[in-house]
Amino acid sequence: MTTQFESATADPAERAFLLRHAGEPGLSVRHAPGPGPSLLYVHGSTFPAASSMNYRIDGTSWADDLQSRGFDVWSFDFAGYGGSDRPRPMQDPARGTIPGRASEAVRQIERVVRHVLEQSGRRQLSIIAHSWGTIPAGLFAGRHPEQLDRLILFGPVAERPGQRDSPTSPLLLVSAADQWRSFQSGVPEAGPAVIPEARFNQWAAAYLSTDPTASTRFPPSVAVPSGPDADFADAWSGRLPYDPSMVRSPTLIVRGEWDLITRDEDAAWLVAAMTAVPGGARDLKLPGGAHRMHLESGREALFEAVAAFLGETLR
Repeated sequence: MTTQFESATADPAERAFLLRHAGEPGLSVRHAPGPGPSLLYVHGSTFPAASSMNYRIDGTSWADDLQSRGFDVWSFDFAGYGGSDRPRPMQDPARGTIPGRASEAVRQIERVVRHVLEQSGRRQLSIIAHSWGTIPAGLFAGRHPEQLDRLILFGPVAERPGQRDSPTSPLLLVSAADQWRSFQSGVPEAGPAVIPEARFNQWAAAYLSTDPTASTRFPPSVAVPSGPDADFADAWSGRLPYDPSMVRSPTLIVRGEWDLITRDEDAAWLVAAMTAVPGGARDLKLPGGAHRMHLESGREALFEAVAAFLGETLR
């Protein structure tokens, strides 16, 4: 079901600015205004909002799609990504600190949410979080249930037993080749390409441009905080950094059928752990998609599913 609000008077332009607060890193925020409910996109561990929610394919981004349905769409870059300030440990790796952990990231979500609610005059918004971003989003959901209408966990991280080593460097360097391998992860070799190579190459060029230092390395690579890798290590060593039983808002878990970050058993674990979600968390597995389905050929199915879930709050 398609959700559509009256949007003839909405400003179609996307607005971008740097959100500053004393003693905190400046955060790059984007706003695609609409008359309907506000929602905030929380990106994953290796690329910013400009390369995900706000990246246009055939002239349309996910933010454009949601705005066209009337939603009031916000996104931002965590510190260390895209247009946001870089944490000090990224500028001075000798410090040895691991920046970008979920415990830091949730404070950045809180800052942006305060701004969105102040600007909109609303009491609540919804959150769409992807991959590692579902961890700080889960922390936020548990701490601020009164501010959260609906929660969409897209390709979420769940707790797994075992042991995984944590990073020791504050930086992770990600090249175009690294991203290509990630896009192909889990996709059957004999199946259709989830992203045509020419389209990926365009995306990769734009991705590398999000880090002004990328071209100083060979191969060119984007430097991102290693904190998310540490959170992955905790989650896959039996210590998910948030408690899913604290989430008390209607929640949708959505993933592609080839997503190796959110396997069937991972989704089932999250559903069982989210004991306080009204009616229980929903798990929706979409055909023909992998972990980056919002940038893949089957993205329209994801857009429709998420918009339908968000629209239920009005019905």
